[in-house]
Amino acid sequence: MLVTQHPVLRRFWYPVMPIADLANGPQSFTLLGEPLVLWLTEDGKPAALRDRCCHRSAKLSMGIVQNGCVRCPYHGWSYNADGSCTNVPQIDAGVAIPKTYRVEAFQCAERYGYVWVCLSEDPLLPLPEIPEAEVTENRLIPQFYELWQCSGLRVMENSFDNAHFSIVHAESFGVTEQPKPARSEIVPLELGLKVYATVPVVNPLTQQKNLNIPDSLTVREVESTWYVPFSRTLKITYPNGLMHLIFTAATPVSDRTSQIVQFCIRNDSEADASAESIIAFDRQVVNEDKLVLESTDYDTPVDVSCEQHMPSDQPGIIMRRQLAALIKTHEVQKDEPVLVTM
Repeated sequence: MLVTQHPVLRRFWYPVMPIADLANGPQSFTLLGEPLVLWLTEDGKPAALRDRCCHRSAKLSMGIVQNGCVRCPYHGWSYNADGSCTNVPQIDAGVAIPKTYRVEAFQCAERYGYVWVCLSEDPLLPLPEIPEAEVTENRLIPQFYELWQCSGLRVMENSFDNAHFSIVHAESFGVTEQPKPARSEIVPLELGLKVYATVPVVNPLTQQKNLNIPDSLTVREVESTWYVPFSRTLKITYPNGLMHLIFTAATPVSDRTSQIVQFCIRNDSEADASAESIIAFDRQVVNEDKLVLESTDYDTPVDVSCEQHMPSDQPGIIMRRQLAALIKTHEVQKDEPVLVTM
């Protein structure tokens, strides 16, 4: 599945960058092959336009923010969040700016400290709701914001794959003596998926401190949620009541590249475990996954007959079938004749 070839994928929300990055002026980002410029308006809200001035196609992201609008670095034309040109220095004061002077605007919002963009006016799903993020006592820890050379579907399948722990994560939490995956309860949603499992894990000494669990072996109660197409939450609850929820998105930059956005939410304090030590352990786990995932084919098939499977692959099979159905339902095949009636 080449993400840029399926317009239906433009009808979802994606986290594209930390909102703090916009404090220094306009920034560029490529989403599904679409070049964007992002900035903060006068009221502090994020805005997103196509990163091309309608005059001579200069990148607006090379410009500056002036009076809440993004100003082109070439001739100084300014655009508001709606994409309308608000100022042309070369036009005399009082002369109306033509309505055709505009750039395509996209839906843009802030949530969980990140800027989210939808390239369609009619998204198929709302922004993800994470109830744990609304609990005042919980803390949100930004973790990773980096490019991976792999498809978002591979990242999502990997997140629900209990069979790779003892192999890929042998140095972090996998139980090498137990290669068989933990049993899962799988609950398909209309658009999405939930999986519940009890997973035995090894706790290295540093992780024992992070978890306040003085045992090298313990279990995780896991609730995983897939948000179509390329976001998920992994809610882990330990026997002592500690909750460690990880949100991960593989925002599609291009067919080959995904922007990994990850943060965690915990119901403890910095005094219990430092953010630095929590990120360090999750960094080890993420690096173990990244090494393997970047070796996989980026053109991940949604046709389940194209690759071989085993019973523990069921979550990934459900994902592929849902995405295949979306593509079939919402997109006209290029080679399908269009009937014209008179």
